[in-house]
Amino acid sequence: MSIIYFLITISILIAIVFLITFIFVVKSGQYDDDYTPSVRMLFDDELKKN
Repeated sequence: MSIIYFLITISILIAIVFLITFIFVVKSGQYDDDYTPSVRMLFDDELKKN
């Protein structure tokens, strides 16, 4: 029974680490998309025709 408590504890710790890492990466601008807005105007007419 103690192994279950150990595994649950480890999984919660890993989930917290991933959450903190995700929040840090989002705040640092890793997922900011600088390319798509500049190209979107080039393909805007093609999207409206379809």
